[in-house]
Amino acid sequence: MLNEELILKGELAKEAAFQLGMVSTDLKNQALLAMASSLVDQEELILSANEQDVLAAKKQGMNKALLDRLTLTPARIKDMAEGLRVIAALEDPVGQVERIWKGAQDIEVGRVRVPLGVIGIIYEARPNVTADAAGLCLKSGNAVILKGGSDAIQSNKTITAVIAGAAEAAGMPKACIQLIENTQREVTTQLMKMNQYLDVLIPRGGAGLIRSVMENATVPVIETGIGNCHIYVDCEADLQMAAEIVINAKTQRPGVCNALETLLVHERVAPHILPQLSTKLLELGVELRGDSLTRELVPQAKEATEDDYRSEFLDLILAIKVVNSLEEAMAHIRHYGTKHSEAIITESYSNARTFLQGVDAAAVYVNASTRFTDGFEFGYGAEIGISTQKLHARGPMGLKELTTVKHIIYGHGQIRK
Repeated sequence: MLNEELILKGELAKEAAFQLGMVSTDLKNQALLAMASSLVDQEELILSANEQDVLAAKKQGMNKALLDRLTLTPARIKDMAEGLRVIAALEDPVGQVERIWKGAQDIEVGRVRVPLGVIGIIYEARPNVTADAAGLCLKSGNAVILKGGSDAIQSNKTITAVIAGAAEAAGMPKACIQLIENTQREVTTQLMKMNQYLDVLIPRGGAGLIRSVMENATVPVIETGIGNCHIYVDCEADLQMAAEIVINAKTQRPGVCNALETLLVHERVAPHILPQLSTKLLELGVELRGDSLTRELVPQAKEATEDDYRSEFLDLILAIKVVNSLEEAMAHIRHYGTKHSEAIITESYSNARTFLQGVDAAAVYVNASTRFTDGFEFGYGAEIGISTQKLHARGPMGLKELTTVKHIIYGHGQIRK
């Protein structure tokens, strides 16, 4: 039997979704701007709640990378507010007519974009997701039920209260933004089976969360997030460029899904890049794990295991493998990758084209850091997550990916013959 909180909030969300689907773009934008202002106005309240979560996480031994994802600062709250303003400025997909054509017996058929309905979002200790997800769902006409991780419960409760209150005061349907406050794992599992209330479920988090949702959910799921991302340094790479890209992709923010986890280096250039690059990475606190050829060049590296090449570390840990060809690099990615973000560093047009065509991932790069796989960086505005599946949405998911289509048909008395 479903938890009482889930039933209540599910029923409220269904009603809110019905109303929200008919709200004008102007009113939605006014609500988003009000939500942004409230985040800034209530900064001290939000930071105080976040401090409780951070202190509790430190006591539980959370690693630095995950603590970074959990921690809010005045600058990050301003970024959350700016994200809502950006969403307000984006084109509203709801109501867009994609195409109109003549069907059988001259019926007029049209495809129109409409909201998905009620979206459930399960995510881990990233309180900024609360505002991003709520804003994107509201602009795309969807009610949202948020289920954040227990590590960020105080932050999420406070942020939700602030933005939901602002949205309602601006004229949005009551309960269009809700948070499940019960942190018990069984409640999360029940949420995955709320077919009578949820139209789609989007998990955002690490491999464990994604796997749990895919195994337990009966609600349709858009799979997101697991990022075992690779960079391959080709035999024709600009090695200075390669070193700069690798350092950025691994260390700029290691606790996110588009950070580098495995470095593949062609054997011809490995002696010329790995010793110097590894020195810099070690200075930046990165633990290196490599195969035998890597360890010959980098004695400080630990032996890499099969699990290391499969891992999304979300930490200052890097797996390294020396390969003998572009084909071996692509085979490694095909075997271990999670179809998130993959990159090649090369000056060879032919090798770049082969990599782009042969690597199966949501984002494939030539001579750039994998850290760009992000809705803002791609120009979509805020994102609900990065889809690694192939149905409906793939890559950073913006507003359009949170809608579906409805066929509308005009006739003048036609009957089927």
